[in-house]
Amino acid sequence: MDWVTGLVPGGKENYNSCSIIVDRFSKSMRCLPCHKGDTGMDTALLFWNNIVSTCGVPNIIISDRDPKYTFEFWTNLYHMLGAKLAFSTAYHPQTDGLAERMIHTIEDVLRRFCAYGMESKDHEG
Repeated sequence: MDWVTGLVPGGKENYNSCSIIVDRFSKSMRCLPCHKGDTGMDTALLFWNNIVSTCGVPNIIISDRDPKYTFEFWTNLYHMLGAKLAFSTAYHPQTDGLAERMIHTIEDVLRRFCAYGMESKDHEG
């Protein structure tokens, strides 16, 4: 689990960030639109509605030490769900390197897409 922030706000909800969730087994990735200022509760609901409801409760969740994930609510949520909460070691790519690589790819794709959209608008008017 990790974040892409600093995106140009867009959509009905003016999302400016994405929560990136990668399944280490299948290598599948979910890119969930969100807001940079979302609380731990917002993040938990996003996770519940988009991951737990469709894939079930994961046995282990690896996250960097982002305050959104170390927040007390998350610890309680993991405990209630029976999932083990595992924090990655700072600057240790072996633990969350897969998510980090996915984030770099997504950032590149989103920036190119946004740049293309801006060029198209320049040619319209």
